Amino acid sequence: MSSKERLYLFDTTLRDGQQTPGVDFSVDDKIAVAKLLDDFGIDYVEGGYPGANPTDTAFFAEKRTRNAAFVAFGMTKRAGVSASNDPGLAVLVQSQSDAICFVAKSWDYHVRVALGCTNEENLASISASVEASVAAGKEAMVDCEHFFDGYKANPDYALACARAAFEAGSRWVVLCDTNGGTQPAEIRAIVEAVIAAGIPGDHLGIHAHDDTGQAVANSLAAVEAGVRQVQGTLNGIGERCGNANLITIVPTLMLKSAYAERFEIGISRDRLAGIAHLAHAFDELLNRAPDQQAPYVGGSAFATKAGIHASAVLKEPETYEHVPPQTVGNTRRVMVSDQGGKSNFIAELKRRGIVVDKSDPRLDTLIARVKEREAEGYAYEGADASFELLARRTLGHVPEFFRIDGFRCMVERRFDANGELKTVSEAVVRVTVDGEALMSVAEGHGPVNALDIALRKDLGKYQAEISDLALADYKVRILNGGTEAITRVLIESHDSTGARWWTVGVSDNIIDASFQALMDSIVYKLVRNREAAGGAEKPSSLDQHNAMDRVSEFVKQ
Repeated sequence: MSSKERLYLFDTTLRDGQQTPGVDFSVDDKIAVAKLLDDFGIDYVEGGYPGANPTDTAFFAEKRTRNAAFVAFGMTKRAGVSASNDPGLAVLVQSQSDAICFVAKSWDYHVRVALGCTNEENLASISASVEASVAAGKEAMVDCEHFFDGYKANPDYALACARAAFEAGSRWVVLCDTNGGTQPAEIRAIVEAVIAAGIPGDHLGIHAHDDTGQAVANSLAAVEAGVRQVQGTLNGIGERCGNANLITIVPTLMLKSAYAERFEIGISRDRLAGIAHLAHAFDELLNRAPDQQAPYVGGSAFATKAGIHASAVLKEPETYEHVPPQTVGNTRRVMVSDQGGKSNFIAELKRRGIVVDKSDPRLDTLIARVKEREAEGYAYEGADASFELLARRTLGHVPEFFRIDGFRCMVERRFDANGELKTVSEAVVRVTVDGEALMSVAEGHGPVNALDIALRKDLGKYQAEISDLALADYKVRILNGGTEAITRVLIESHDSTGARWWTVGVSDNIIDASFQALMDSIVYKLVRNREAAGGAEKPSSLDQHNAMDRVSEFVKQ
């Protein structure tokens, strides 16, 4: 039997996370996220507030988890109404949940201003609500809202609220830093005071917000002080600055000896290796790009750019890695840039299946090209696919899948038949595939969108291969001043396999820079398809890089 203490993980992505600006889950979205959390090994999945809106009510029409406790959220009963006659409490009890998490005021200031009742009536509402949940056969827990601010203002009353929940039978009394302004040392001291007042740590939880960037630190401080339930969200989403990020907390608890030697959670090492996938899958559901600098799971979490650092990482990864990247499903990246030496390039090429000897003169050529291009404004540490194509062209060949004969973009501002002012963008792209000349015309939301649609509209025999290619992000940076400035465009693409890649284009013409990045994205996809199939198409005498040079000259004319 394990001598370690058990910590329980409570996810509130589908409830508190839904308060994130721009996030609005459908029922199907909630079902998908609940499955991700359930499969990962989260102990409690809070699904929302049944009765508050049609989506949450429909979501709680049936149980949505197999292993995790399915939690409904709601308010304690209203003052002056019995538990049996409170319609909000009735919806919670009747929902297909395993547990109910009640939100209760624990700051007397909020009791007076927000609830408009007496302190004693609020305590009675907490007790009666918990008792009703227990009587219905559901596990009860209470989120003591604004607990830390309330404790600092009136410790006796804050403790009375927590004690009312505990004595009524609440499995968990959750201490909430609702405003997110409490510091880790304060969290630790107040949790210790709560335990000393008679509420055991194995019945306490922590719910931290990130308004000072310390939600994870505050959660860990609470664990060190004695709480045994940790609440948070996927990727730290939540209102204002977000909630404690479970994607950061979980690997910290499992991989850092200060916690791993004392505690255990319900997630196995095998599942931990899927946490990067979980984080990225959730971002995909939200239709947003993953945070490249996210701890543990970000694309830059184990990336090394400087030459000296890269050389050390290649010899002994522990010199600049606090945990092995594979433990969290991530990979080591030695990035290529004008700061990198041969070690960076060799390691990055090897990771991509390109083997080159350190003494090969083509390696020196590649390094020189990268440094020259970065001086012009290219940024290959942020454009992995464009770097790979440049490396393959320098060290070998990239097939000429198709040739761009030219393109034209037009933007017209005019009044339509109704007299309304409209801006219309149109693009024409002429390509040659296997000697066959093709032309595509498309309208779009702006010239780049029109160009993207036209370029991917008809690529002959390659059209089916790029049908699942989609653009996930588009970034433009002006590298110097004025309307004639050099522009760098970064494009993130993805396909149905879940793969994501970045490409870059640079020009004094934003359309040309965008076209370069779009071209690289398509060519990389075609090259990748052939590698996945274990074959390669024989290159022609004219490589794609030369074709791109001709297109750039065409645009400048």
